Amino acid sequence: MPRPRSRRGLLLAALAVALIAAGAAAGAVLLTRDDGGDAGGGGDAMPSAMDAHPVAGTFEPDDLELADCDGSDPRCIEQAFGNLAYAEGPERAIAEFDAAMQADSSVESNCHRIAHTIGSAALARFEGDVGEAFAAGSASCWSGYYHGILERAFADLESLDQAGPVARELCKGERIEETEFLLYQCVHGLGHGLMIHSGYDLPWSLGICDELADRWSQSSCTGGVFMENIASSYGVKSKWIRDDDPVYPCEDVADRHKYYCYLMVTSRVNELNGFDWADTASVCAGVEAEWVAICFESYGRDASGSTRQDAAEIVRICGLAGRPAYEESCLYGAARDITSNDAGAERAAALCARADMRHRSRCYAGIGTIVANLFPTEEEQRSACVSTVPRRFVADCLSGAGLA
Repeated sequence: MPRPRSRRGLLLAALAVALIAAGAAAGAVLLTRDDGGDAGGGGDAMPSAMDAHPVAGTFEPDDLELADCDGSDPRCIEQAFGNLAYAEGPERAIAEFDAAMQADSSVESNCHRIAHTIGSAALARFEGDVGEAFAAGSASCWSGYYHGILERAFADLESLDQAGPVARELCKGERIEETEFLLYQCVHGLGHGLMIHSGYDLPWSLGICDELADRWSQSSCTGGVFMENIASSYGVKSKWIRDDDPVYPCEDVADRHKYYCYLMVTSRVNELNGFDWADTASVCAGVEAEWVAICFESYGRDASGSTRQDAAEIVRICGLAGRPAYEESCLYGAARDITSNDAGAERAAALCARADMRHRSRCYAGIGTIVANLFPTEEEQRSACVSTVPRRFVADCLSGAGLA
């Protein structure tokens, strides 16, 4: 299992938290294009997988309002929320969006794409100022708002060979770097934007991630790439997934890219097997040995998402993992997912309290890894652990936050 090379590697992630192994060997991406060319190149070559996606970043305001949508047309709801963000600001749109997710299943089921649209509209409102748009947003529905901003940020590229220089500049600035959580969302969102605007060319997108300034940024960017590859924001089926090989392309990418690939992989496995959790556990147990634990963290994240963070059901699903070590990794992944989704630790702490006693320390440590992203100061991070975690496990939460 990879280990962080620094405290920042432990802290800076929200959908997933860790660096790939320190000193991971440089090397070309192992994937190849259909035309036989090298798949690991950077931003100088135009991607050949397919044409750039026509929807990405193209939000334009109109007169549509939420009252005009009857719930049967998800595009209507997306546009209406985008219009609200553009006209009255993302704070107002996100407040109504959060309330609607609780009351309307049509909003909840499409929440990530709606959040993308709110982010895209916010960037249009702020005339392309990424920092201002980020500072006005929230992490609702797995941070789709931030992904939408970065998606739109690539919309004005005249050619995709400009993506590398643009990507290196987008996540700089005091507003974005104000909290580690926002910085992670920005770099992760880059990966989404690269995939969408390259027409889902995964090798090319990974190559652009490799051009970022440091190993953490490069790795975090790949998380957005693999997330978009598996779960397209626009219903596109990437050619970098295979129905007869649910783990593909994780075994075939370079070592430095495997972490996030395996941390997303069970979403693809569950899609193919209809959420047969025992089968998914079997798949995770059979992946490359170094990445089995990470696969079960992915398993736990999916257990959280598919149950709407229901603690009792998550514990049951993690119990299907097959071995105590696998079950513990599942709970760890689920605790981090709940903390990230809620931007708080209360429900995640309730999950850990339900877990078998032998797994609770690591479960609470998982909460700490996300708490470290959510709060800018050590004092606030410590307070979040102390106020939500039982006293005997506070040290585990603090350890997860790098504050032991």
